[in-house]
Amino acid sequence: MKQGTVRQILLLTDGCSNSGEDPIAIATLAKEEGVSVNVIGIMDEGDESARGLGEIEAIAQAGGGMSDVVYAKQLSQTVQMVTRKAMTQTIFGVVNREIKNILGSNKEMEDLPPEKREDLIEVVEEIGENASLDILVLVDTSASMKSKLPRVQEALLDLAISLNSRTGENDYCLYSFPGKRNPVDRLLAWTPQLDSLKGAFKKITMSGVTPTGPALKEAMKVHLKRMKKEEGYEDDEGSFMEQPGL
Repeated sequence: MKQGTVRQILLLTDGCSNSGEDPIAIATLAKEEGVSVNVIGIMDEGDESARGLGEIEAIAQAGGGMSDVVYAKQLSQTVQMVTRKAMTQTIFGVVNREIKNILGSNKEMEDLPPEKREDLIEVVEEIGENASLDILVLVDTSASMKSKLPRVQEALLDLAISLNSRTGENDYCLYSFPGKRNPVDRLLAWTPQLDSLKGAFKKITMSGVTPTGPALKEAMKVHLKRMKKEEGYEDDEGSFMEQPGL
């Protein structure tokens, strides 16, 4: 969390990565930069492979996020649950680090007296209600995902409706992978509204490969660029540099 913002990558996929860098290693880097990685595996009946399930869990664990595996018809509820749980988990992590700084490296929230722990839980809930939330949605568009994309679109619209009940600001952007010429294609720039999502999904083209690692790497760069821009360190060409007078 930087400047009161919880930053997430929400990866929606149905297959194993088969091209480029190790997605688990990239997720680890994202976590170190303050971006949690949540992964939802979208399966059809009978297509749950041990490798795919293991990779989904490992990416989320490395990225400090949450994971779940669901059938497409259950996707909307799962997307909301994972996003909210991951936000709470991120805030708890920040609180625990502060407790360690104050009370010692071996102390965590669970070590506090019950009344103090309850007070901190209330603080975490309040932060979760009021903090800004930036979600980069990363959608796998390998050929096997074609029939699932309507459910993905529906789930994301439901997510936006659900998060509108929060006091804090919500911003979203949408990327698909693999891109036509790059690891990812941007379908929707940062926006507080997902009303234009339907039009964005019409831009999607399907592909036979699943470069999850390179896609996560690009998603992390998008978050970092946004963070730098908010701090005033981005020039007109998109490179990071300190602006005069700051």
